[in-house]
Amino acid sequence: MRVYSIPMRTRFRGITRREGVLIQGPAGWGEFSPFAEYGPGECARWLAAAREAAHDGWPAPLRETIPVNVTIPAVDPERAHEMTRVSGCRTAKVKVAERGIDPARSDAEDLARVEAVRDALGPDGRVRVDVNGAWDVDRAARMIRRLDRFDLEYVEQPCATLEELARVRRLVDVPVAADESIRRAEDPLKVRAAGAADIAVLKVQPLGGVRAALRVAEQTGLPVVVSSAVETSVGLAAGLALAAALPELPYACGLATLSLLEGDVVVDPLVPVDGRIPVRRPEPDPGALRRYEAGADEGAGWRRRVADAQALMDAPPVIAVTRGVMP
Repeated sequence: MRVYSIPMRTRFRGITRREGVLIQGPAGWGEFSPFAEYGPGECARWLAAAREAAHDGWPAPLRETIPVNVTIPAVDPERAHEMTRVSGCRTAKVKVAERGIDPARSDAEDLARVEAVRDALGPDGRVRVDVNGAWDVDRAARMIRRLDRFDLEYVEQPCATLEELARVRRLVDVPVAADESIRRAEDPLKVRAAGAADIAVLKVQPLGGVRAALRVAEQTGLPVVVSSAVETSVGLAAGLALAAALPELPYACGLATLSLLEGDVVVDPLVPVDGRIPVRRPEPDPGALRRYEAGADEGAGWRRRVADAQALMDAPPVIAVTRGVMP
């Protein structure tokens, strides 16, 4: 078990370093890298994904390469244009609604950023925006209409709740994708029953592994976009395995996120060429593991997180008994 800590090129989701644990088993390496706000219950699913990768492996692929989008953080328009231009991708996901900023200023900056990305892609490229649930319904409807002058492919998680997503869907013509409403939900399948989304964004670690994510994809019945949790190439390989195993893959996937990190734990990282990443599984490099090894305090903290998640995974299930009813 190796704990890594890699600087971010740009502040992303409020963090400046990406940290996690790499676990080796008979089937290879798995990654456990839940964000700091995730408690042991959610972390147990992330650990299940790492254990699947390390001990069980993944289903056979149905395709050899995966189309991907470039992810554009909340940066200024000039940098957003440059990041899009050099990526080689024909689809871009643009982060909007940066938290902690005055809404009027944020909206203006978001419009300028998306405009710059559209200009870099040209009229034939595809632009999607990711809100991470930051808007209320009224702001979502207003901003989606304004942003759609740049011909949005879809808007990801414009609001936090299923009820709000369903209301937004009725107010706008742009397709709505659900991310947090699936990966952080006790029941990921409620999103379809609520009429809350046109597209399901699936991430392997939060859903408990490739096979678990495949079951969610089948049961929701929605078109799927596979996305990363800003992992190293070890974690991205699991996302590629999921995308490769899906019966259909109508959208570019959010798996070209290594550009957000200053480094990687492998020597042959999973980066796109002409907007596609080959389905493969690189091995961690000993030198890179030493270079990005976390400090003693960080390492101890991550080992505690693994132990807490492991304890929940190993605990016997709780059986509910209804008083007065015999089995």
